[in-house]
Amino acid sequence: MTHFAEQALPFLLDSFDNIRPIAVTKPSYLRDHRQRLRARFMAGGADAIPDYELLELVLFRAIPQGNVKPLANALIERFGDFNRVISAPEGRLLETDGVTEDVVVELKIVEATAQRLARAKVMQRQIVSSWDDLLTYCHTKMAHRETEQFRVLFLDSKNVLIADEAQGQGTVDHVPVYPREVAKRALELNASALILVHNHPSGDPTPSVSDIQMTEQVARACDALGLSLHDHLIIGKSTELSFRSEGYL
Repeated sequence: MTHFAEQALPFLLDSFDNIRPIAVTKPSYLRDHRQRLRARFMAGGADAIPDYELLELVLFRAIPQGNVKPLANALIERFGDFNRVISAPEGRLLETDGVTEDVVVELKIVEATAQRLARAKVMQRQIVSSWDDLLTYCHTKMAHRETEQFRVLFLDSKNVLIADEAQGQGTVDHVPVYPREVAKRALELNASALILVHNHPSGDPTPSVSDIQMTEQVARACDALGLSLHDHLIIGKSTELSFRSEGYL
């Protein structure tokens, strides 16, 4: 029987070890978008970009790859604006599709940074010379909360802010306040005066009847102990109300 030797075809002669996979490059438009957005931000600052793009810049750190614009838009649509997104409760943020623990961490880092920067401009300073900074701090700290919070700013005899403390957490329209505890804490800190601050999650800073009554009770407690109640500020979404300016004190 005759045996025929089959000759290998030329294109099969190379060893498979020498075969190199073809590099598949991903479209660069996402990478280019991130670079362009960063460059635009660095050139023009926050005023050069809308809220959703500022949020994209934050999300870049939590989500290193992929398109984060849909998530940024979804968060803005759900919570309203950049400030409300970063200050939203962790649980509500995680209810949004695409939000992970890493995303929440980045958002809360931004929130804490903003509050710390605002606080640094008012602590250990006279409130008379830094009143606008004080209002900015109060708005940064409280304007976007979904529940009421009651804070007390304690001042020394020269009206220098020496302490800022949360005295109570409440619901969407009420927060418990104990006038005696407020006055007692002022004495512990050796404060001479104080300013009450609380927020209205509704956005409307108009005082309620209970707000007015509570302020009167705190004022009486301060008078009994020789303390001065300078003001009570109600923080709304974009504005505030001063009891002193409106004649309630």
